[in-house]
Amino acid sequence: MTVEPQSSDPRPGGGFASRAGDYVADALRYWEPRRVVFNAVLALVVAGHVIAGWPDVQQKLSANLFLGLFFLAVLANVCYCAVYLVDLFVQFSGLHAAWAKGRVVLLTIGTAFAAVITHFMSMNILG
Repeated sequence: MTVEPQSSDPRPGGGFASRAGDYVADALRYWEPRRVVFNAVLALVVAGHVIAGWPDVQQKLSANLFLGLFFLAVLANVCYCAVYLVDLFVQFSGLHAAWAKGRVVLLTIGTAFAAVITHFMSMNILG
């Protein structure tokens, strides 16, 4: 376990603010590129349902269907933001060095969970 040096920032709370800024920047650098993977997996689940049920899905195509899917995509991305709470909590706890493997596990489990939710929502909306 590594101990981070104290900041020499003369502002009150500058050490915490500096450390928090570093942790937030680190989390953004890690999670935002992976958001593309998260969205691609969910898009593949929806595309699979569209392809599998194509003749029936074609009849259901409407502006409301697209608006509903857009709403659910935005909601999924809002839920993706919950990962920042976990990430920052772990980083502030001093387990930053061990967190590399945890991030991969969290990404895998979170994406799989979101894919299952997407599967069931797609079944109900498109099926």
